[in-house]
Amino acid sequence: MVAVGEMLSSVISFFSFFTILTNLLVAVVLTAAGFRPRWGKWFHRPSVQAGSAVYIGIVGIVYQLLLGQLWNPQGAQWLAHFLLHSVIPLGYVVYWLLFAPRTGLQWKDALAWLAYPAVYLMYVLARGAAIGVYPYPFVDVTVLGHAGFFLRAAMFLVVFLVMGLLAVAVGRSHSAWRQH
Repeated sequence: MVAVGEMLSSVISFFSFFTILTNLLVAVVLTAAGFRPRWGKWFHRPSVQAGSAVYIGIVGIVYQLLLGQLWNPQGAQWLAHFLLHSVIPLGYVVYWLLFAPRTGLQWKDALAWLAYPAVYLMYVLARGAAIGVYPYPFVDVTVLGHAGFFLRAAMFLVVFLVMGLLAVAVGRSHSAWRQH
């Protein structure tokens, strides 16, 4: 029988991946958009849906460019990784481009969207310091050192900002186009 501590550790480890957290966010946003429950009003906001598109888009890009070649999953693991890193990112970005509300997006939204990845990076740093495990090689302080971690973190935040500004530009141009 698996000890409760081991199970809890496995659950925490599973939910320590940006990919998992972001796919959960996308699931909640799509549920709110599809069913419009009372609790889901915040998730239906254009800024939340656009920010989610930025996050999940980056999940797909980072996996394809940095992580996909690091291992070779088989069977159900391959399917899970394909869905979480390819199908859902592409599908959600297409959903956002075609169906999601985009009116009212502001340039400052791109700055606000930095909160999620910044908090995630702080969590990764704190958890890694506590247990010596980092979810991704590009944030592994034991390999990069603290200076390398913070340099990579800054680079990723710049990528999030650029992608956020691009999403706002697309959203605003599409909103303007719809009005004509």
